[in-house]
This record gives sequence, structure tokens and C-alpha cells, in this order.
Amino acid sequence: MIKKMGYQWQLRQLMAERQMFQTSDLVPLLAERGITLSREQVYRLVTQAPQRMSMETLVALCDILDCTPNDLIKPEIVNIQVRKTADDETSPAPSAPRRTVIRRPGQS
Repeated sequence: MIKKMGYQWQLRQLMAERQMFQTSDLVPLLAERGITLSREQVYRLVTQAPQRMSMETLVALCDILDCTPNDLIKPEIVNIQVRKTADDETSPAPSAPRRTVIRRPGQS
């Protein structure tokens, strides 16, 4: 097995624990800390795990919610299958089946 890391994004849960149920509630609080995001951007930030985020935004969220980055991001191990090759090296299992090509004698 290859040890692959993932994470759970806990922003929505932390907001709910602090009686913040509208994603738009974050817009002015972020703006007070110099972070200008549209309502749509904040909605995506709350409802989807971000792939990238500025440190300034992370720090602002921690300040707003009185939490640490560890409270917002829960690391988790996501194991993936590995197959052994003929020379005994490991490589990730193919994600899609390979298409087989049948060649008849005389065809290239």
C-alpha cells in the first residue's frame, strides 16, 4: 500500500457550533480582516474542501472562529491499491482498464 494523505474540511461544522448558519455571514467578517471574497467564493469555501487557500484566509478564518488550523483541517490516510510489476517494483494500480489491441498476422 502507498500511504496517501487526504483531509476533511471542517469549516461548516465549526460555523454551526458558533451559531453561524449563513455562508454570507463570513463575507463581512473576512472583509474586516482584509480578505475580500465574493459571496459565491465564500459559499464554495464553506461547502467544498479547498484545494488551495492563502495563509491570510486561513488565519482570518481561525481568528473569526477562534480556532486553530488543526480544527479546520482533519488529516486522514487514504490508501490506494498497488500492484507489483514483473521486476518486483510497486506501482499504482491503473485507474482505468487498458484497451487491448488484437493484431493479426500481416497487419501493423
